[in-house]
Amino acid sequence: MRTLKYVILGLLMNKPMSGYDIYKEFEEALVEFWSAKHSQIYPELKKLVKEGLIEYETQVTEGKMVKKLYTITEEGKKDFIIWLNSDVPMESTPKDVFRLRMYFSKNISKEHMVELLESQLMQHRDRRQYLIKSTVKFEEKPQPGTDSFGDYIVLQGAILREKSYIDWLELALSYYKER
Repeated sequence: MRTLKYVILGLLMNKPMSGYDIYKEFEEALVEFWSAKHSQIYPELKKLVKEGLIEYETQVTEGKMVKKLYTITEEGKKDFIIWLNSDVPMESTPKDVFRLRMYFSKNISKEHMVELLESQLMQHRDRRQYLIKSTVKFEEKPQPGTDSFGDYIVLQGAILREKSYIDWLELALSYYKER
């Protein structure tokens, strides 16, 4: 399944966007759960145009630069809604380099393991604080079905993910410190 296809269609459901605008959404709004590079986005845009799921108009900007402004077609909307309403099996656990290192931790000294765990703990606490601060953009909990509810609920999930990771790191650290 070309998930990137549906991410782009979903973004274009909100408003017309350039390829750069789409890239910025990955960097700002989707960063907590999805990523894509320029080298992935632009070829996918070409495929979507070819499939008739999106179209574009060429615009000349102030500096006489030409940019393509993409919009979703009716066929693209139908395809996106079908995908959005389909249930999918749970995916395998995402790769996590630090957990992989923990799996092989018998090869690391106790002192160095404590340092690594404390470093990870600090990074995840900082990340969680950043996410919590990001909730200030919501004056109150948005209602389901509104434009901002999806952003809100994903942000809440990211906060809980970090809390869970912090709990796991604290547990691991406690095992090393009691030895």
